[in-house]
Amino acid sequence: MIRSGTSAFWALVMVNIIWGAGFVVIDKAIDIVAVNTFNTLRFGLAALCLLPLWWASKERANFSGHGPVLKVGFGLGLLLFLGFSTQTQGMLYTSVSNAGFITGLCVPLTPVIAFLLFRKHVDKAVWISVALATAGLYMLTVGDKLEFNSGDILITICAICFASHICFTDRYADRYPVVLLSVYQLAAVGVYSAIAAVFGIGETRDYPPLMEQLTNNIVIQAVLYSAILGSAFAYWAQTSSQRLLEPHKVALVFALEPIFAHLFAYIFLDEHLGFKGWIGAGLIISAMLYAELGGRRKAKMQPLDQTSSPSLD
Repeated sequence: MIRSGTSAFWALVMVNIIWGAGFVVIDKAIDIVAVNTFNTLRFGLAALCLLPLWWASKERANFSGHGPVLKVGFGLGLLLFLGFSTQTQGMLYTSVSNAGFITGLCVPLTPVIAFLLFRKHVDKAVWISVALATAGLYMLTVGDKLEFNSGDILITICAICFASHICFTDRYADRYPVVLLSVYQLAAVGVYSAIAAVFGIGETRDYPPLMEQLTNNIVIQAVLYSAILGSAFAYWAQTSSQRLLEPHKVALVFALEPIFAHLFAYIFLDEHLGFKGWIGAGLIISAMLYAELGGRRKAKMQPLDQTSSPSLD
């Protein structure tokens, strides 16, 4: 179990390593299988993987009243569904570099959305950190060129959804059992994806017959990897960690994802980071460390209106 801020921090680093490698895995799979079909399998299996943890947990014995947590889980799951759906669809039409940078916009968007939704004041040190992270993401993934197309617009929506999910998870994570909330979120994404798959929502490509998609080894490996590690473990770790870390720190750790994505792309796809890329990686790590060390001196986020949300302290 995750019981300290330090273990929560490193658990989220591990999550971002998994997600970074997942870019390579999933990018190959979505050329073979439809996006909504892939997400249905991924998140449905992920929810099933967490069920044994819930049945074995001590929280289950004393828990009653699934209605509220089901409602919250499907609400958070809707944000995840919109985020992953628009991200995966967007990757079909834009470059990996643009996708990495625009998804990374959830870093500066998180404190902004927290302020807009819950009137949480953000200390100047946090804005410095997110500015460094944004500059680092730009140098790492874009450099001198940023061209918007339909894919970029979809991934911009994805970034907004992910940032909103971080903020809402922070608001509700300590009210319900971690594993159960994660199960409902992941199941919700699977349900929403299945509905979208049935009605063909967002599918603009021609794919092989369904059975050919489902029996392809690349697809099977991608589903298993992304379901067990990229979804079940990742969202359990995120929900657990956000009980111990402030949302802007969570967002800054998530800024590591494109670094690991580039690393695995270099190893498996022979892509080179380049001089500007290394500068960007350094800026992101500096921003993450500044936010982490700064948090030891004083609280970074506090509610302006005590009636808007509970304190994060």
